[in-house]
Amino acid sequence: MTPSFAERARPYPVELAAPDIGAYARGNTGVPYFTTLDSGRAGRHAMIVALAHGNEISGAVALDRLFREGVRPARGRITLGFLNPAAYALFDPESPLASRYVDEDFNRLWDTGVLESRRTSVEIARAREVRPLIAEADALLDLHSMQHPAEPMILCGPTEKGRSLARALGYPGLVVADAGHAAGRRLRDYGAFAMPESPQNALLVECGQHWQGRTAEVAFAAALTFLRHLGAIDAGPAERALPPGPRPDPRLVEVTDAVTVRSNDFRFVRPLRGLEVIGRAGTLIARDGPVEVRTPYDRCVLIMPSTRLLPGQTAVRLGRYVA
Repeated sequence: MTPSFAERARPYPVELAAPDIGAYARGNTGVPYFTTLDSGRAGRHAMIVALAHGNEISGAVALDRLFREGVRPARGRITLGFLNPAAYALFDPESPLASRYVDEDFNRLWDTGVLESRRTSVEIARAREVRPLIAEADALLDLHSMQHPAEPMILCGPTEKGRSLARALGYPGLVVADAGHAAGRRLRDYGAFAMPESPQNALLVECGQHWQGRTAEVAFAAALTFLRHLGAIDAGPAERALPPGPRPDPRLVEVTDAVTVRSNDFRFVRPLRGLEVIGRAGTLIARDGPVEVRTPYDRCVLIMPSTRLLPGQTAVRLGRYVA
């Protein structure tokens, strides 16, 4: 994979040290890099995963910390898993964006038709390997990070059960309800997770900029908050990991449009980091070759503008705050 000029530019410093996850390679589930901790008591199966993208190292830092601090379930089971160790093995702090994946984006493969097709790649092979274990989770938390510094957010997907779980966690306090990407289906939208009638549920947390030190703290706190809510651990560890002070009520952004790049000449008209609120409908935000991209309504929120402006990729998502 050859990174673009924009990716090679590396606009932000690498503050985090990528942990050695070799000690977790064997695991105990039959799936490499996946470990299940069983309390021996009745309860739900909570799963936390990281490294869908090999350069998003904050999730690996958080899982490594959970292991090192001896987090164990009081009820039910906890499974901790590193999704794409092959991409992570390529991580280089001197070129940190080049290790997002080996062959293709691991977080765009989670469609049954894709997983059961004849397609082959490093990422598809790994998705097929972890798929049976993923399907056993009652609730899954997928730890990610963002290209630009922005407020952490929970991506809850389009279902009401996803929104309810995100609100109940309360951390991070910004919840984004979206339907995903044209380029492919995410893990958090796989199978029963996306079925409104199924009790199985999943959330994706964007914990902050990829390599900022604080991003790993958010990932760790989000993981403990998730486990506390499911009753897997007691409240104390989660409360100690959360930022001090009162937490405001969650805010919800409902995504209405995903702007997909159509040409090799997509450009934003000004630098964006995300969560900008554009006051007036019809404001020009980008050009995709000869096509103008404008906001569809007043007070339009821009969610996670990308530097990977290649045809078929999501350039930015457009949403609005809702009650």
